[in-house]
Amino acid sequence: MLNGILKTGKRRLLRSGSLNVVKTLTYYASTPLVETHIKKGLVLRPDFVTQEEEESILREINPRLLRRKYVKGHWDAAIVLFREMEKQGWDNHENQLTIDRIVEDVFGDPLQCQETTHVLDLSPEGHIKPHIDSIKFCGSLVSGVSLLSDAVMRFALDADNFADVLLPRRSLYIMKEEIRYKYTHEILPNVASVGGSDVLRGRRVTIMKRSVEHSHVTEYL
Repeated sequence: MLNGILKTGKRRLLRSGSLNVVKTLTYYASTPLVETHIKKGLVLRPDFVTQEEEESILREINPRLLRRKYVKGHWDAAIVLFREMEKQGWDNHENQLTIDRIVEDVFGDPLQCQETTHVLDLSPEGHIKPHIDSIKFCGSLVSGVSLLSDAVMRFALDADNFADVLLPRRSLYIMKEEIRYKYTHEILPNVASVGGSDVLRGRRVTIMKRSVEHSHVTEYL
């Protein structure tokens, strides 16, 4: 039996057996400290985009992405088997409206968000290694919309303090505070699990928006 805290959608199951009503996150936290940080520093919006919006975005980016082979290694050695691109703007007006909605939800003020949208295409056989996004290139907020597949993201303070979080297809996640600055995060290789439930990841495309570099919360640096 796992030690720690398992939280599944509408319910949270504690190892003591008590049951509480919760909202959206499905995760396993190894310690109460990690659960506190997850609650404060990770926001998840299920079904943030519709299936039609997902398909429309993919129609715009696939012609460019699918011409490329998956790359085995990233320049900072953090990603295995991936393709990526940067988007300054979106040709399809509806796609631009979707991106604008992400910016409004996460940042409020568009001036607090980097203009470029980062698109990361991860192979089913790929994964993202533990890392913290460099403060040189990204400010206090990191967000992403997961397209095509569910995935499991692990946040780790150290070997004993970690959480495995389910990122459902078409959901939006937002990282902030300790989760942004103190915890490494990674996308686990196949087949990952949350609290004993397997999650088989397919091709996963993430639409990422980050805050401007000078927007750091200095108490976490």
